[in-house]
Amino acid sequence: MIALLSPFISSPAADSAYEAAHETAARFRHGAYSVPCPTCHVPAGVLCLARRSIHGARRDLYLQNPKPEGLVPLLVGHAR
Repeated sequence: MIALLSPFISSPAADSAYEAAHETAARFRHGAYSVPCPTCHVPAGVLCLARRSIHGARRDLYLQNPKPEGLVPLLVGHAR
């Protein structure tokens, strides 16, 4: 999405938006950030040491066993 907007947004703004997207995903452990990185050995929820990039091994590890849990189950909790 950011790549599509980059011709319309100045470069520093696009860089900031891209970095914010990675930081948000890591903070809330979304996608590949829900698993630890086997390449740079950071725990889940932490950015890879290659800033603004996800190592291929981390993405592959996530794709092997993705978590199907969304926002609603987190807010509702388990049934009693």
